[in-house]
Amino acid sequence: MNDQAIDEDFVRGLLRGQHPDLADLPLRPVEGGWDNQMWRLGDDLAVRLPCTDRAPGLLEKEHRWLPGLAAGLPLPVPVPVRLGVPSDAFPRNWIVTTWVPGEPADRAPISEARSADVLADLFAALHREAPAGAPASPDRGVPLDRLAADMERGIGRFTGDAGPLREVWADALAAPAYDGPPVWLHGDLHPANAVTAGGALTGLIDFGDMCAGDPATDLAAAWVLLPDGAAARCFERYGADAAAVRRARGWALGKALALIEVGHAGDMGWDGGKPTWGPAGRAALDRLLKP
Repeated sequence: MNDQAIDEDFVRGLLRGQHPDLADLPLRPVEGGWDNQMWRLGDDLAVRLPCTDRAPGLLEKEHRWLPGLAAGLPLPVPVPVRLGVPSDAFPRNWIVTTWVPGEPADRAPISEARSADVLADLFAALHREAPAGAPASPDRGVPLDRLAADMERGIGRFTGDAGPLREVWADALAAPAYDGPPVWLHGDLHPANAVTAGGALTGLIDFGDMCAGDPATDLAAAWVLLPDGAAARCFERYGADAAAVRRARGWALGKALALIEVGHAGDMGWDGGKPTWGPAGRAALDRLLKP
């Protein structure tokens, strides 16, 4: 990775070298991000620069696949419009996308119950059959038993009563497996990747983990993103069958535990921790465990 500080002059220099028509637009850093550092570019664009080893591949995947999917989605998503290639200044590819306005849901949670309809409609549009060359993932969209070891570790680190968690997981594992064609998935739906305004879901960001597989992976977001009592409304509008809902509970359990763990790391001041993720994870777990 390049050792030069990533500041405004540096980002503007990258733009000037490869996309000079964008180089003089206003530029300001955006807080957050896991695999990429993001800068808002003008009013309508964003620059994303990879900061992890896996990030360049995720950006290439978004650039390859997301524009075609975005055209059919009912919510704004960050559509790639330019690709920056590796250079002497920066040895990795980078990307320019459209800007999705709003606040991330880990800071401004969804409170509007009608967002269940919005999420269901988004899933209905996204979860179309993926082509044969669509990307696959080893840990998203796959049968839940492939995650058993990681889930056991996550439940084992939980500091509360793990009994109800094990019941949720056991039921998800026992649900009939998905037997339909692989469909397009966002793959990483958690509050920091959902955008809100006035308590309503208004957009999704970060499609780096997009892949093809079991839609239950995404359906887990009904518990992870939506307010209390809204998950059933989302599933009904989407038309999810009972087996998909059971598998989705397993995915939601894993996501909630991961959010809690990252939030704890943030509370402790550890690298990679994000304090806003803890409350989101605990709220998701509470919703998931309600009778």
